[in-house]
Amino acid sequence: MNWGALDRYAKSLIKEAGHHIKHSFFTEIEISSKSSANDLVTNIDQEIEQFFISRIRRDFPDHRIMGEEGFGDDIQSLEGIIWFLDPIDGTMNFIHQKRNFAISLGIYIDGIGMLGYVYDVMADDLYSAMKDEGAYLNDIQLPKLKSTTIEEAIIGVNASWVAPNRYVDNEPMIDLVNRCRGTRSYGSAAIELTHVAAGRVDVYMSMRLSPWDVAGGMIIASEVGAVSSTMKGERPGLLEQETFIVANASIHSQLLDDFIALKK
Repeated sequence: MNWGALDRYAKSLIKEAGHHIKHSFFTEIEISSKSSANDLVTNIDQEIEQFFISRIRRDFPDHRIMGEEGFGDDIQSLEGIIWFLDPIDGTMNFIHQKRNFAISLGIYIDGIGMLGYVYDVMADDLYSAMKDEGAYLNDIQLPKLKSTTIEEAIIGVNASWVAPNRYVDNEPMIDLVNRCRGTRSYGSAAIELTHVAAGRVDVYMSMRLSPWDVAGGMIIASEVGAVSSTMKGERPGLLEQETFIVANASIHSQLLDDFIALKK
C-alpha cells in the first residue's frame, strides 16, 4: 500500500467533508436520538458518513469501513485495511454550540494504526499522523511530550467519573481530581485526544468509547509519546465499546496503579 498517496487522499476527503458540514449551518438540520435522549444524531452526521463511504468503496473496494452511523461494514475482525470513521465527533456540541466537534478518522491494517486524522472543523485545524513519521497540526510537526507529574497534570474528565457509577470506583477519582492541577471537559473524544497530543492536557479518560471515537486520535497521540489503553492497561481492541485512557507516558502507569479501581 502506498501510504503517502492514501494520506493525501484521506486529507482531501476530510477537507471536502468539512466544507459540507460548514455549509450545513445554512440549511435545516434534522435531529433525532439513538440509544438515549442524549445520544444524538443529525442528518448531517449521516450524510457525511455516506459521503466518505461512497468515495472509499468506489476508489478502494477492498477496504472496509466501520462508521458510527452504521452505513459501513459489519466488522468482526481487524484483518485487512479498515477505516474507522466518526463523521461528527461531538454531535451535541455541533447542535448546541456550532463548534468543538471534529471529523475523526483512523486507517488500520491488521489492527495496526497507520494513518490518523482529527479535523476540528470550525477551527480549521487538521491533526494528522502516519505511523513512525510523527504527528502534525496543519503540517507543522508536534513535539514529543515532556515528562510531567500527576500534581502538575491537567486531566480531561467529565463529572460522571466523580459521581457514583457502575464502571469505576468514584472515590479514587475524587482523590485524583483533588490531587491534579486541574480538570477539563470538551465534549468530543477526538478533540480531547488532540489536546493530549499537543500537550494542552496530560490525560484524557472516558467511559464506553467506541472504536471510531478514538482510532484516529490514538495514532496521533502515539506519535508524540502518549500511551492509550483500557483502564485495565490493555490495548484497545477496536471492535467494541471500552473504557479508555490516553496519557502522557510519564504518568500513565501510575494513574492505572494508584487511582483507577474498576468495579467487578
